[in-house]
Amino acid sequence: MKKWILVLFAMLPSLAMAAGANVPLDKANNDLTDQESLQNGAKLFMNYCFGCHSAQYQRYERVARDIGIPVELMKENLIFDPNAKIGDLMENAMPEKQAAQWFGGPAPDLTLVARVRGTDWLYTYLRSFYEDPSRPFGVNNVVFPSVGMPHVLEELQGIPTPVMGTKVVDGEEVEVVVGIETDGSGELNSEEYDQAVLDLVNFLEYSGDPVKLERHTLGWWVMGFLVIFTIVVVLLKKEYWRDVH
Repeated sequence: MKKWILVLFAMLPSLAMAAGANVPLDKANNDLTDQESLQNGAKLFMNYCFGCHSAQYQRYERVARDIGIPVELMKENLIFDPNAKIGDLMENAMPEKQAAQWFGGPAPDLTLVARVRGTDWLYTYLRSFYEDPSRPFGVNNVVFPSVGMPHVLEELQGIPTPVMGTKVVDGEEVEVVVGIETDGSGELNSEEYDQAVLDLVNFLEYSGDPVKLERHTLGWWVMGFLVIFTIVVVLLKKEYWRDVH
């Protein structure tokens, strides 16, 4: 009985996330081996996310080395704090008190957000903002209703407006947002914006598990060793028992 209680408690976070996912999620299908995508994702993160969100479990130098950015280029273009060193943790300078006043609470660290939320959730969320004058920052989100965050990528996407439709809830038809349209004022077209978001999600997945690819590669080596070791053991056993019989 105690074992099942522990299993249930372990599953609660994922169950809560699933319960809140009332919107079908688009597949990110990102590729951690695509260094160009990771580099663009790092650039987008530092330029559009890092002002509020830190990645305090990552270091500038480790990121540069892992995704193929020369250290000098990292220093010149992606480290904005003049006092920061290449070996420092990626912490932003937003004071928690001011963040609580402006946003209702400190902006969460994003190092592990892809592991907590999942890449499909992030990919859909960042493409689901829409204009809503009733909200403090003038935007809302289909995936995260009443979100307390501005649409920081608006200059890339343009002004997104909701496409309304109806949905049956408890036997009654209610008006809901069924899609997003943009006014074309963004720096990117819709395909380019989707790719930019995918690059950002790719970087966030890397940040949450920097050694994922190394671990997978090591796993194949271990499996190969076990297969070879099993063959050797079987042949040794046959040779031994042949003399016995």
